Amino acid sequence: MTATSAARATSRGPAPSRLTLPVVLLAQFVTPMAIAGTAIGLPRISGDLGTQPTALQWVVNGFNVAFALGVLVWGVLSDRVGHRVTFALGAMLFSAGSAVSAVAPSLAVLDVARIVSGAGAAAVLTGASAMLSHAFDGPARTKAFALFGTINGLGLALGPTVAGLLVTVVGWRGVFLVQAAALALAAATTRLLPGSVPTPATPSDSERAPILDLTLLRDREFLAMCLVPVAGSIGFVTLLTYLPSAFSGIRSMSPGSAGLVMVAMTIPVLVAPTAVAELVTAVRWVTVGSVVYVGLAALLLGTIGIQLLSEARSIGWVIVPMILLGLGFGLPIGLVDGHALAVVPAERAGTAAGLLNFFRIGSEAVFVAGYALVLSTVVGRRLTGAAAEATAAGRPGHPEVYRNAFHTTVTGMLCLLVVLTAAILLVRRGSARAEES
Repeated sequence: MTATSAARATSRGPAPSRLTLPVVLLAQFVTPMAIAGTAIGLPRISGDLGTQPTALQWVVNGFNVAFALGVLVWGVLSDRVGHRVTFALGAMLFSAGSAVSAVAPSLAVLDVARIVSGAGAAAVLTGASAMLSHAFDGPARTKAFALFGTINGLGLALGPTVAGLLVTVVGWRGVFLVQAAALALAAATTRLLPGSVPTPATPSDSERAPILDLTLLRDREFLAMCLVPVAGSIGFVTLLTYLPSAFSGIRSMSPGSAGLVMVAMTIPVLVAPTAVAELVTAVRWVTVGSVVYVGLAALLLGTIGIQLLSEARSIGWVIVPMILLGLGFGLPIGLVDGHALAVVPAERAGTAAGLLNFFRIGSEAVFVAGYALVLSTVVGRRLTGAAAEATAAGRPGHPEVYRNAFHTTVTGMLCLLVVLTAAILLVRRGSARAEES
């Protein structure tokens, strides 16, 4: 037994209750939905609360920024106060922020409430992943994190669909009411979950564990696992966000038709994590490393293939690339979290979870924003004024302009993926754990 595994064995908390996974997964289903689904309600929100562009965008950006920065802070705090307490506090903050969002009388109040919700979501994600790492071991942990990854992917993939349905049926305020109710239920049941013993805080500990604790990245295997979600942000999350606009701008597809085609990209995210967990448990040669490499290859091939999208070709040409992109994101999604937290000392699990999720959430925010900036810039070289704004937003009318901008942007993404894949291979090379996994 290695020093790390011995530390984990002595620091492991009580056995998980039957409610551990259901409660954690309920909260985790809502969290990515709050990221992916809120934007669809912005037109209705602007009709009720005003059209000030910056304030409207901060309904989405405020949550994302608070989420990305919050995982770092909560990662360190959770190792001090305990992971269950972190999860509970996060669920209460998320629920309270969502409740205020649902009754917000102005954009300013809504923006503040969304920032509170984002901070709470960061605590939920950090506490949940660290709690699962402590509560489960061996094959049970592999399966738990597979479900964790599946639910994260499901919430991300279904966020726009569920939010759109709620906006249509009960209005945009109903989206936030549903979030508030789900997180209130999770908060109410946290006392039934297994706790973890917080690490006593001392001055020397505080010096060794700053908010942004980059010392954990000295572990090559942990660093590699932090880079894998960044690849998913580039190759999957950005295209999940903007492919419907590309279908509209290039193919003049309706939102309903585009949403139906997107199923090809989201179904692999739902089935891959559980299937991988079974294989890793049952088949000796299927390791964390091999799954990561297959996932990276799928992202690369899918990103190459998605450039077949054009106004002249059938939409069928991009179905296989979309499936590959879904597999590239879905294959390692839960496995990476479990493995990353398994290679650090148990008493640093919260900090490690915060750092891992900072890479994940931060890269999503950066690359989603970067994609939009590059695409609109390329469109602006061909069109100006209202025509440029409409085309960059995906409105039909200039398919050749949008296609050119889309291909240019995706080519840039492909270059980033190649560099990142090479970096992951180099980081894992020479790592002792790379030989074992």
